[in-house]
Amino acid sequence: AVDSAILAASESRNDRDVLLNEKLTTELRPTLFLAQLSNLLAGNISIVHKVTGSSRTFMGEEGAGVSAVETAAARIRSGQSTHVLVGGAFQTEHSDMLLGYELAGYLHRGPWRPVWQRQGAEGGGVVTGSGGAFLVLEQREHAQSRGRKIYAELGPVVSGRARRRRGELNAEIAALLKQAALPAGELLTISGASGAHAATAAEKVALDANPALAVRAFSTLTGHMKEAQFPFAVALAALAVDRKAPYPVFDATVEQPFEGAPSSVLATAIGYHQFEGLGLIKAA
Repeated sequence: AVDSAILAASESRNDRDVLLNEKLTTELRPTLFLAQLSNLLAGNISIVHKVTGSSRTFMGEEGAGVSAVETAAARIRSGQSTHVLVGGAFQTEHSDMLLGYELAGYLHRGPWRPVWQRQGAEGGGVVTGSGGAFLVLEQREHAQSRGRKIYAELGPVVSGRARRRRGELNAEIAALLKQAALPAGELLTISGASGAHAATAAEKVALDANPALAVRAFSTLTGHMKEAQFPFAVALAALAVDRKAPYPVFDATVEQPFEGAPSSVLATAIGYHQFEGLGLIKAA
């Protein structure tokens, strides 16, 4: 309702910065602003599942999911933590979410297309979707002491934030791929590509430069899940490694088949607006 009031008032006023401040200070209760939803989610998880210990909340972009996994892995590798619950969820049916994408020019328009085929189509290329993914990251010894099944081993997780207006995105993705220490041979790649024209085109160029990468853009099937995108990609990669089975192509016009059992899988999340990250998932 507040969004609608701001948009309606902006049609008859030019001092929109002043208008925005007026509405935000008079129409909203500060204790209930939407940025708290991520903290409420974390709080509910803690209560329902009796999770204790410290917590960190990242939110607002695919980089939030990358940072969550990266931070959790760093804590475990440094000995600060033995196990961490990490993940995210996204509900796209909130009108304020769709409004934000649309005002920034990111939503795809016209008939639906797979992620890799939205270049040149009307709109910005993003088709959002609702979903979530949560992972338990754990020291190997700790998992074994609890008798837990180990699905996969989390290898390097790297991230960056290219200055895209200066044309640095392609070079940044290429640099991240080098940092990930990819194994030799054919490599199944779970791409979190959103469909956003500039970001997806840059990722495709970087991935196409390595013909050994057999890419699967899962947003073709799920839609783009923002903060949950990278944890979802890591989960899909871990399942492929655990089951020793690759995913079939999601877009036969672009993606190449993968033969054999994947022992390592690359997961990517190149933000539709900013932030880039990827991780390598290996057989335990």
